[in-house]
Amino acid sequence: MSVRVYDLAHSRSGDKGNTSNVAVIAYDDAGWEILQRELTSERVAQAYAHLAAGPVTRYELPRLRALNFVIENALAGGVTRSLRIDPHGKALSSIVLEIVLPGDVPDPGAVRPQEQ
Repeated sequence: MSVRVYDLAHSRSGDKGNTSNVAVIAYDDAGWEILQRELTSERVAQAYAHLAAGPVTRYELPRLRALNFVIENALAGGVTRSLRIDPHGKALSSIVLEIVLPGDVPDPGAVRPQEQ
């Protein structure tokens, strides 16, 4: 069964010049195992291909159950040069959440904490 990153984690993004940082933080150990195995730099690069020229580098932070993706050439030149609505790239974290991963998750609703 496939699962979206959204069902396993939350994310945050930020910028430094023309580079975007996108962090993906798993809700639990089960989600972390799937993300660590399936959320590759290549998958992230493909998801951001319409905005970023790359390259994409993945860093693992296992004690935080997090992956940090550094996506170069992603912000149309950076804050002072970009004409994009979101020059800081704060909304770019939503793209990673929509990536669909193959995984052994019986019920994605059971993995993601229930909304209150």
